[in-house]
Amino acid sequence: MVDSAAIANARILVVDDVPANVRLIELILRGSGYGRVDSTTDPTRVCDLHRTNRYDLIVLDLRMPGLDGFGVMEQLDAIEEDGYLPVLVITAQPEEKLRALRAGARDFLTKPIEAAEVLARVRNLLEVRLLHRETKKLYQDLTLEHERLVESSALPGAMVGVARDERLTTPWWRSLWLRHRWLQINLITAFVAAGVIGLFQETIEKLLILTMFLPVLAGQSGNTGSQALAVTLRAVFLGELEFGKQKALVMKEALLGLLNGALVGIVAATCMYVVAYVKHLPNALMLAVVVFLAMIGSCIVSGACGAVMPLVLRKLGADPVLASSIFLTTATNVASMALLLGLATLLVD
Repeated sequence: MVDSAAIANARILVVDDVPANVRLIELILRGSGYGRVDSTTDPTRVCDLHRTNRYDLIVLDLRMPGLDGFGVMEQLDAIEEDGYLPVLVITAQPEEKLRALRAGARDFLTKPIEAAEVLARVRNLLEVRLLHRETKKLYQDLTLEHERLVESSALPGAMVGVARDERLTTPWWRSLWLRHRWLQINLITAFVAAGVIGLFQETIEKLLILTMFLPVLAGQSGNTGSQALAVTLRAVFLGELEFGKQKALVMKEALLGLLNGALVGIVAATCMYVVAYVKHLPNALMLAVVVFLAMIGSCIVSGACGAVMPLVLRKLGADPVLASSIFLTTATNVASMALLLGLATLLVD
């Protein structure tokens, strides 16, 4: 959620060759609490200013002598690192609006300028821009966390299966075989999880608020699966799991996933509703329902997978301690993302 302080602190650049227009927009913005507003009447300076200040929003007039607004957007597109062009264009020509949007502009103001329209469109675009940055940072944090988990799986000791299969005196080619095959499998499973997000790209673009709850679902369902995995591994290696009781174990962990998912889902759904309501989204209640159902479903899947994975891998002759976490992580990520985005696609307009 983007708070009001972050929006008021956003950097804005006003570009118009008419000084009176620049002063008018500056007065409107500063009068509403925006304290970091720059301006220029020279369109050739826009790119240099943006390189230096990395503005959150550029209010750009289209009709300017020499270099017009379309030329400025073309130059900005070449230097914008994340491919998001934070431009709000100003025009008095209706036929230019569609062309501006196709050129990368996010919205437009119509001349003569009205203060209420300026403030509404500026705030909306700043919310999207800042949320876009938060989402990008969240993705980077998740990537770093995934890399950390992969690195931790290569540590020596029984928890990665090295104590049994590899020693200090093991030849390098043998060590390469023991380790690298699992890295390749992990890479394939990571692509599977990434593919789920790609399937719901349109839903993510329409409902960016969902990206805030993807790590919540992945974290909760992943923890549920890890608990089930730890109990199952302990039972396997201590000989507590008697023949014929595997089905009962899986059903128990699925039931625990349902109950824990429902209890945690109530809290998560309430948070979603509050966030959506504060952001004035019309479908706040349905988004809360989506989070609740997705939390229950993903915890059921992760709990069951946490119990099933070690049993299946052991039956196949693989080391369950070494390999279970790879497949469990994939299952929980795919389940949580697919359920959240899939339910949102089906239930939210």
